[in-house]
Amino acid sequence: MTTTLDLEPVREAALIAAQNDAFRRSILGTTPVADAPQGQFVMTRGVAALGPDAQLELTRRVATFDGFNADSDPQGWHEMGVIDLDGTTVWFKLDLYDVDYTYGSPEPSDPAQTRRVLTLLLPSEY
Repeated sequence: MTTTLDLEPVREAALIAAQNDAFRRSILGTTPVADAPQGQFVMTRGVAALGPDAQLELTRRVATFDGFNADSDPQGWHEMGVIDLDGTTVWFKLDLYDVDYTYGSPEPSDPAQTRRVLTLLLPSEY
């Protein structure tokens, strides 16, 4: 028998995934800012060194990414993805912080208490 308590982690994961998806889509300006959770989009030096054309293409791919699976997304939060750009593997990772970007969010499913940081990075920079 499934109880409401059993379903709560699943519901929370679905809510966080939807918020993370809205944030990712907002980096291209295709989602109104008012509808997206607050956060920052950053990249490492290795990704920056790929040049502006690669950065733009990677940003597009992150914003439209839908290849989440149990290996890369075990919590179901849509927080990690892998992109192949012309033979170069690039990761993106979403981290959920408190509103001061100091600690982890006290309540990751609450946008009022959570700020997102989406980082584009090369696997060698992890």
